[in-house]
Amino acid sequence: MHLAVHFPGVDNTTAWADPDSGAQTEFSSFAHLARTAERGLFDFFLLGEGLRLPEHEGRVHDLDVVGRPEPITVLNALAAVTERLGLAATVDATFNEPYELARRFATLDHLSGGRAAWNVVTSSGAFTGENFRRGGYLDRAERYPRAAEFLDAARQLWDSWTPDGTSRPFAHRGRHFDIAGEFTLPRPPQGHPVVIQAGDSEEGREFAASAADVVVTRQGSMEDGRAFYADVKRRLAKYGREPGDLKIMPGVGVVLGDTAAEARERAAEIRRQQTSPRTALLVLERIWGVDLSSYDPDGPLPDIDPVADPALTQGRTRRGDTVAIAEKWRALSEEKGLSIRETVIEAGGRHFFTGTPEAVARELDEHVRREAADGFVLVPRPTPGGLDEFVDRVIPLLQGRGAFRTEYRGTTLRSHLGLPEPGNRR
Repeated sequence: MHLAVHFPGVDNTTAWADPDSGAQTEFSSFAHLARTAERGLFDFFLLGEGLRLPEHEGRVHDLDVVGRPEPITVLNALAAVTERLGLAATVDATFNEPYELARRFATLDHLSGGRAAWNVVTSSGAFTGENFRRGGYLDRAERYPRAAEFLDAARQLWDSWTPDGTSRPFAHRGRHFDIAGEFTLPRPPQGHPVVIQAGDSEEGREFAASAADVVVTRQGSMEDGRAFYADVKRRLAKYGREPGDLKIMPGVGVVLGDTAAEARERAAEIRRQQTSPRTALLVLERIWGVDLSSYDPDGPLPDIDPVADPALTQGRTRRGDTVAIAEKWRALSEEKGLSIRETVIEAGGRHFFTGTPEAVARELDEHVRREAADGFVLVPRPTPGGLDEFVDRVIPLLQGRGAFRTEYRGTTLRSHLGLPEPGNRR
């Protein structure tokens, strides 16, 4: 089983509201979570990114986390206080350039001794692009083609030095990039930093199968996980890849209790905190695309249809087919007699593994054994101390089941994940 931890941020409404949370701009918060993950022998530590503060009805959205430091800078600092833990940064392939970003990740890989990873994300919105000189707008259909060419160009840069440390000229001529010159750093210790892709869309699945080493998904249930796992793994063959070349790791929460009832109550309280009455209406407005402030969060769902292209909320990812989601949520609400807030709690949010440490260890192990996942990215709460209990109480049980390592067997992130070092293509 592979395990990683995600430092909460964007779209996490209670990550920093809990009285036990640390400050999101203080290094001590990042260092505590990273050290705990390394003590638990985790594969990697993942930082998200937000390039513009989300807005709702034209104003900065005050239910989102703001003021987050730049991720690669934080990870370079964490390289000095950890020894084996992988260090993964989310960086947008739409609003950066290959030479600069390849250099930053190569630097992190060298400074950490081969522990760097790039979580490749894309954006098509002009809203975020307004923060950038060139405007940044990219047609939605071009997001993944640009990301694929971006990654290919970065790999050419990493491969431009010979194994004996000799720099060679590089040149990439493509639709989105036309660059040539010499790269300033020797080939990274891992050959290439590990590439992570996050997303469940058809385009995202194909991109992961063609180019990623790890895919982070929102699948949580056994049934959904097995379907996603089988679908993505079967795509690998067309790219000459084996099933073990891509690790599938759903993002999940874990809630522990001394009894099953205690754990369920703790999970319910977390969901209530994450979904205040105001938050419930906001979640609904992201789907319906209209102002619902006049609706009672403890009342029924709106009887109107979502608008096709809402502009009410900007800077947050659309949730897919909003009409289909609205119909699904109405059916759930009617079937169980749920209010707006109760429906959002029931239908939205991240999957939780909930129960005693023994039950959670057994369920995690079963998901991996039944090919619903290769591992998990844990999203702890509160931050940064929310991982401590899992490391202290669940990791020993997973080790006892033979489901998790008892020591790091290598020094690089690729060695933790069981991934080969890529050959130099030059």
